[in-house]
Amino acid sequence: MMMKKKKEAAAPLSPTPTPIPGKKQKAPPELLRGFRDILPDEQGRFTAVRDAARAMADAYSFDRIDLPMLERADVFLRPLGKNTDVVEKEMYTFVDPSGDTVSLRPEATASVARAYINHGMLNLPQPVKLWYEGPMFRHDRPQAGRYRQFHQVGFEVIGVPEPIIDAQLIIIASQMLKDLGLDVTIQINSIGTPEARTAYLTELVSYFRPHRAKLSEDDKKRLQKNPLRLLDSKDPAIQELLAGAPQIVDWLDEDSKNHFMKVLEFLDEMQVPYQLNPHLVRGLDYYTHTVFEIWLAGDQGERAQNALGGGGRYDGLVELLGGRPVAGCGFALGVERVAKAMAEQGLTPPLRPHAKVFFAQLGDAARRVGLKVFEEFRKADIHVAEAFGKNALKAQLEAANKMAAAYTLILGQKEVLDGTIIIRDMESGAQEIVDVNKVVSLVKKKLTNAPEIAVPATPVPVQTDIPVEVADEEIPA
Repeated sequence: MMMKKKKEAAAPLSPTPTPIPGKKQKAPPELLRGFRDILPDEQGRFTAVRDAARAMADAYSFDRIDLPMLERADVFLRPLGKNTDVVEKEMYTFVDPSGDTVSLRPEATASVARAYINHGMLNLPQPVKLWYEGPMFRHDRPQAGRYRQFHQVGFEVIGVPEPIIDAQLIIIASQMLKDLGLDVTIQINSIGTPEARTAYLTELVSYFRPHRAKLSEDDKKRLQKNPLRLLDSKDPAIQELLAGAPQIVDWLDEDSKNHFMKVLEFLDEMQVPYQLNPHLVRGLDYYTHTVFEIWLAGDQGERAQNALGGGGRYDGLVELLGGRPVAGCGFALGVERVAKAMAEQGLTPPLRPHAKVFFAQLGDAARRVGLKVFEEFRKADIHVAEAFGKNALKAQLEAANKMAAAYTLILGQKEVLDGTIIIRDMESGAQEIVDVNKVVSLVKKKLTNAPEIAVPATPVPVQTDIPVEVADEEIPA
């Protein structure tokens, strides 16, 4: 994917409406806290992330699934865990007019598992490989890169327990971000099986209980209800205590250790950079065995701020939702976080394909014919820009110059009557009059034979007063 680096411009301020004399002005509506508009100048990065996900899905034979944004609350309450931050503090849950308790999805893996059960995907050839993209919702504390409506792209593999699946998903996530121009490293750990964690949790509680006075109120609750979450607490007191805390890898059973070692061997074989992180547990109860996060290379700060995405294995999730026991593994990337990282590194993908041809017209008759000509170019897969809302030829040629178009097509009243159109070379100013019915094939030939020229960051000035056979004014139809 070709990208150019440039300094990010400051976001324009919202225009203030001009007061109308003698009329009381209503204040414009404001966005809800934690929500945002994704403006056109940001869309290039968002589109690049989605396109990279789609390319990886095609390369690794993942099928797309689109999931509802609203689910029965139980879809998330059971597998995510009642004592997790997501369920306790962050889910948008309410009773709808039908009396059902529903939730806006805070993540998509549980919805994928629900769909796997509902649609009998157990009867399909295993594993079932699915990918998705779309908005998620959490009533989280808004901060840089974190919003209450955010977007994710995710990949899920359900149906096989082999460690190569864990490694393959990590490779997909790592390579996708590399393709977007980001240098990343994998933070990885194993939390084993629920059975292996039972003995470890007893040891962890014993370690922290003498230090209870140092814990925040939230961490005191975690110590009682969900002690594993102490490992990713952001409290400085906990961070200091973690240096001497027991590590979960020392309590793994042999099967869990063997699974984890094989995952690491596959990553070593593919030379994927990773760091063993004994405090990484992820925030949801359904995870088993491998858990991982993707950080920008070199980041050492607060975990939640660094992670561009994460995932892991969830071998008990489908069973938790009422299905047959079946293994699963997946990951999701936060589109806003990836786009923010790209912006900070000056990575600016194009908003849309560059149009090498510009269409200029004079008069309504030319506009009517121009609409047909424009459609013919679209069918030929040639991107053409236009300024149908402008009347003056000079203004249209200036627009073509700003867009760095190689050729401008000029259509006026005389050309409409003659069945012709003018092709202007924007670099040399040379013009030729051709049959309007042959213009698509002629322009296609010119573009095919022309050398590839990079789009300049600043348009090169060209003459816009070269004589043409149309008047520089609107001509009535």
